[in-house]
Amino acid sequence: MSVGDVAGLIAAIAFVLLVGFLAVPLIKLGRVLDETRTSVKEITDHTVPVLDETATLVASSNTQLENIDTVTTAAAQVSENVSALTSLFAATVGGPMIKMAAFSYGVRSALSGLAASARRSR
Repeated sequence: MSVGDVAGLIAAIAFVLLVGFLAVPLIKLGRVLDETRTSVKEITDHTVPVLDETATLVASSNTQLENIDTVTTAAAQVSENVSALTSLFAATVGGPMIKMAAFSYGVRSALSGLAASARRSR
């Protein structure tokens, strides 16, 4: 065996050791990628039902908002009707009631004035 053969053998052994040292991180990287793939698959499996439930919830919320809009519109109409009825009542009954109150005040004042003058004349 010559010196060149020994040098070649040492170089071959060094190359095998280098390949062995580089293989360990590559194997670990492969495991990390496998775990990442598994995690992404689990996240996808859990996310799809949540998205479906969210879409159903949004559709249900839209239906409820339409119902609320109907109720709000009806409440606004009732409020307008009550306002119109109040105005009509005030115009119809308010004027005569004010006149009746003024008349009764005048009658009371007149009667109290007559009673006072009758007491003075005794």
